[in-house]
Amino acid sequence: MRSAIRRVYAVAGLLAASALVLAGCSSSDQPATQSEPTGPVTLTINVFGDNFSLPADRTLYDEYSRAHPNVTIVENRSDFGTHHQNLQARLTAGTGAADLEVIEVGQIAGYIGQPDKFVNFLGEGVDAGQWTPAIVQRASTADGKTLIGLPTDVGGLAMCYRTDLFAQAGLPTARDEVAKLWPSWSAYIDTGATFLAKAPPNVKWFDAGGHVFTGILGNDKETFYNAGGDLIVESNPAVRAAWDQTVRAIKGGQSAALPEFTPEWNTGFQQGQFATVTCPAWMMGYIKSNAAATAGKWDIARIPGGSGNWGGSYVTVPTQGKNIKAAVELAKWLTAPEQNIKIFKTIGNFPSQKSTWSMPEVADYKADFFNNAPAGKIFPESLANAPVQVVGPQSGVIGNTFADALLSVEQGTDPNTAWQNAMNDIKAAAGTG
Repeated sequence: MRSAIRRVYAVAGLLAASALVLAGCSSSDQPATQSEPTGPVTLTINVFGDNFSLPADRTLYDEYSRAHPNVTIVENRSDFGTHHQNLQARLTAGTGAADLEVIEVGQIAGYIGQPDKFVNFLGEGVDAGQWTPAIVQRASTADGKTLIGLPTDVGGLAMCYRTDLFAQAGLPTARDEVAKLWPSWSAYIDTGATFLAKAPPNVKWFDAGGHVFTGILGNDKETFYNAGGDLIVESNPAVRAAWDQTVRAIKGGQSAALPEFTPEWNTGFQQGQFATVTCPAWMMGYIKSNAAATAGKWDIARIPGGSGNWGGSYVTVPTQGKNIKAAVELAKWLTAPEQNIKIFKTIGNFPSQKSTWSMPEVADYKADFFNNAPAGKIFPESLANAPVQVVGPQSGVIGNTFADALLSVEQGTDPNTAWQNAMNDIKAAAGTG
């Protein structure tokens, strides 16, 4: 879970993934064939934010340790950017990586070219067939012979909305009727104008333009890169169209201009400063954790356009670790369907194994915090027709760049200037500027 936009999570549980991330440092170049340790072992797992962890009770970690009394699990957290930057630095140095490292879906392509630095799970008894080919492909080398990470979760896309604010503005509140308001993203923006005409004082239509931009692009296969791996941001009409639509909404006063994963964003959720938020599955946990007092005021409707995905991550095991065998076993356990289902029901991260989507525990799941919305049906429906998006080594960075550029528009920068600034930054990051 992430991915167009940074998941700089203080995210109380989501995921862009599963409860898998622990952190710390370890070194050494022991091969993945080392024997199972017989003495006490401390496994570290590095995660970004909270989005891969269950609440502070450490339910999953402690469950694993009870079954493996010799294993102690230590989770370390940092923000999205710092986490991935540190991982690359430690891989380059050959020391300092955790026993397990989580990599967000938008970042994984940047590590595929370093397969020797990660355990190949295809040689560790992993059945890659439990995930869709697209999910596996993103963490695999071009020849398909090396899988550097095990998938944790997928995002799926829906729209979370405040029923009380909708009612005050004279809009329908039942999720099926709400979904009819926005068959397309253009209609969503038009509905925003209708909402603002009668909205409560100081309430905006959505939280931040970057999330709308990400949602719009969720319906496109090629966004920042094409299938050949070429950077196509500037020439891709879909990207420019998403930008223009988002700018139209911003200029219409619809954005609360609250940067994601900031205290201000959290306050926006808590105080009802916006009525809708582009809502991947992991967002449910974020809202629930950061705005507990709003329980029952939210509901979930179909995303404009009907499909999309935002989020997901992979658990990797660096080959420099001291306890590779034990780390591999933990990675496999944390990404197993049983654990993925527990995480979904606890914090909302949607299971990555398609086989789980029809299981009663998932298919029949209703999110009580969100007015008993049938989350177990809404998110699979969104994923069913979502395109398999092409990602490249800088996809995550590019998404962050657009989020920042749109924030600058919300703060008064001319949209054309902001677009050109984004293009310059993207080219520089990609080494083409």
